[in-house]
Amino acid sequence: MKQIIEKLKSNYKLLLIVLVIGTGVGVLLGSSINTSTHQQINTSNNHQHADEASGEGKAEEDQTWTCSMHPQIKQDEPGQCPICGMDLIPLSSTESDDEQIDPDHIQMTASAKKLADIQTTVVRRRSPKKTLYLQGKVHPDERRISELTARFGGRIEKLFISFTGQNVKKGEKLATIYSPELVTAQRELLEAAKAGKKQSALFTAAKAKLKLWDLNENQINNILEQEEPIVYFDVRSPISGTVMHRNVSVGEYVKEGQHLFKVMDLTHVWVMFDAYESDLSWISVGDPVNFSVKALPGKKFKGEVSYIDPFINKKSRVAKIRFEMENPGMKLKPEMFVQGKLHSSLTRNSKKLLIPKTSVLWTGKRSIVYIKVPDADKPVFEYREIELGPETGDSYVVAEGLSEGEKIVTNGVFKIDAAAQLAGKPSMMNPGGGQASTGHNHGQKDMEMEESHDKTVKIDKSQIDSQFRNQLTAFYKTYLGMKDAFVASDAEKVNNRANKLQKKLDEIDMSLLKGDAHMQWMDHLNAMKTQLTAIASTNDLKKQRQAFIDFNPALYKAVEQFGLSGETAYYQYCPMANSNEGAYWLSNEEQIRNPYYGDQMLTCGEVRKVIKE
Repeated sequence: MKQIIEKLKSNYKLLLIVLVIGTGVGVLLGSSINTSTHQQINTSNNHQHADEASGEGKAEEDQTWTCSMHPQIKQDEPGQCPICGMDLIPLSSTESDDEQIDPDHIQMTASAKKLADIQTTVVRRRSPKKTLYLQGKVHPDERRISELTARFGGRIEKLFISFTGQNVKKGEKLATIYSPELVTAQRELLEAAKAGKKQSALFTAAKAKLKLWDLNENQINNILEQEEPIVYFDVRSPISGTVMHRNVSVGEYVKEGQHLFKVMDLTHVWVMFDAYESDLSWISVGDPVNFSVKALPGKKFKGEVSYIDPFINKKSRVAKIRFEMENPGMKLKPEMFVQGKLHSSLTRNSKKLLIPKTSVLWTGKRSIVYIKVPDADKPVFEYREIELGPETGDSYVVAEGLSEGEKIVTNGVFKIDAAAQLAGKPSMMNPGGGQASTGHNHGQKDMEMEESHDKTVKIDKSQIDSQFRNQLTAFYKTYLGMKDAFVASDAEKVNNRANKLQKKLDEIDMSLLKGDAHMQWMDHLNAMKTQLTAIASTNDLKKQRQAFIDFNPALYKAVEQFGLSGETAYYQYCPMANSNEGAYWLSNEEQIRNPYYGDQMLTCGEVRKVIKE
């Protein structure tokens, strides 16, 4: 019995050991199963997330981005063009919605509009205002000039004016004349007076003769009272002023009608400005003018336009604008150069539609804008051709094509136009629509259209003196210095070079040209003078570059027509200058050094034409 009990105890211990081991194995197996199940769930979730991310990435990859100037560039994400640095635009983000809008409209997604930095403004009526910078000179008042001529022949016995420029008062003696003819006429008067009333007709005729010779009633009465002729007669000044011309000397014999003296009253003068044809619509009688005189630095003058010349000078192609002013102390002297500033409004009592210059794509023949279509779910823009009126600083007057209240694109116009070209819709280069070319042409089509619309007039070389060509070459070399200052983005240096260029332009002798050549030069001269004045009158680099844009076409035409001596000029073009409208400049080297962007985009551009001697 004792042995059985011992055997049971031994088996019980073994059973406990088996139970403990079994429990442990069960725990381990359960943990392994749970871990495996959890990993499977996570793996399933990870696969699901990866699939979702893959689908999202695929959706993003469906959007293609391209450059408006280099359509051959295509990328899967937004960024900048590797060629010109311009922001990329979406290529096909609106194709799915094109069937729901007008076929000629261009639609963009909200994100594409934001990336393209599209900005709009409402077209409003305002009073067009403009500031004109005028050049002119001081002139004497023509109503205060007196020409003294000999009323009778004789000899200059005495001369009281010893030099030109001498000031005289009204009635002051200028010279004394001895005239045998006048003495004889006085004797005839005395003989007629002695004859009495029977010869009254003869007396009247003799008296009238003396009056025609500028003798007054008092002088005639003195002759009759003294019963002796006056041998010497004084020439007196009819006005107070300055003797500007003295045409006689002591002892000189003069004939009837001969010019003796010219006297001017300079206490009141005229200031005459030159106004070009394009500026005349902005000028009216009564407009205020502020001006300064180079000879009187720091001194400011004010006046109002009193007269506008009704004729255009056929040589200079300008009209004279006059205003009058008092000249105490005679500080203003005839022929002094003056620089004026005239603030003018195109209309006094009515307002015009005005739009910013940045909203217009101008091809030379057509003016293009983009209108935001109202009440559209997504940004939709309409291509429209308009007719422009006068320029007003940073704006244009709209003559036709727009209505008040419409929304016009003011920033990003070129990007919308590029998207329209890529979509084959009406655009600046394709007004009738159709797929645009995808080559690197930098606006070559637009260039061809401008050249066909406005070709340079050919000039007979025999009308151009070689000396004129030398002077134009010297002007061109000075221009290169101003161009380099633009490349360096140095506004102060640009201002300095512009002043030097103005002097060089004044040194060019247009009398060396004949016939049509002379008239062509006058057209270029007027344009260049206006823009040089604008560049030289400010240190604002942005305004200087804007004037430089308009200056270059005139210089290019002059260089092409008249030629340069021993120089090769490269006519170069940047499509992104002038708010993506494009702009030109001249250079003496083929390598592009952009004057409109400087270091920001130094090599953007291309050579359009080479002008050789």
